[in-house]
Amino acid sequence: MKLTRRYRFSASHRLATPALSEEENRQLYGKCNNPFGHGHDYVLDVTVEGAPDKNGLVVERHALDQVVRSRVLDQLDHRNLNVDVPAMAKVVPTTENLASAIRTSLERDWPLAARLSRVRISETDRNIFELEGSSR
Repeated sequence: MKLTRRYRFSASHRLATPALSEEENRQLYGKCNNPFGHGHDYVLDVTVEGAPDKNGLVVERHALDQVVRSRVLDQLDHRNLNVDVPAMAKVVPTTENLASAIRTSLERDWPLAARLSRVRISETDRNIFELEGSSR
C-alpha cells in the first residue's frame, strides 16, 4: 500500500550554467535566467510504501512529516537555492536537480519502516518532476 503526503514551500533561484555565455544562458533558460532570480511556490509529494502495521497505518503521519520537515522543508523554505542551499551549490538549481537533491536527502539513513517510493515536485501547474525512491 502507498501513502502520499503533500508539502509546500517557497524558494527562489536563477538558472545559469557557468560554462555558457550570458547570451547562451538567456537562450537556454529564458526568463528563468533573470539576473535577479525568480521564485516558486513548490508542491512536494512524498510517497511511502509498505504493509499497514498492527494499527492499520503504512506509516505514522507525524513521523513522516518530521522527516520531511527536518531534511527538506527547513533547508529549502524561503531560501535562495543558488546561495542558501549547500546541496545545490555545485549544480544548476533546476527543478530536476532539486528533485534529485530532495530524494538524496530523504534516502540518507531513511528512518521509517515504510519504504520511500516516490518524490514528486511541482514547480508550476505545467512543470512537474518525479523520481522513484530506493530506500529499503
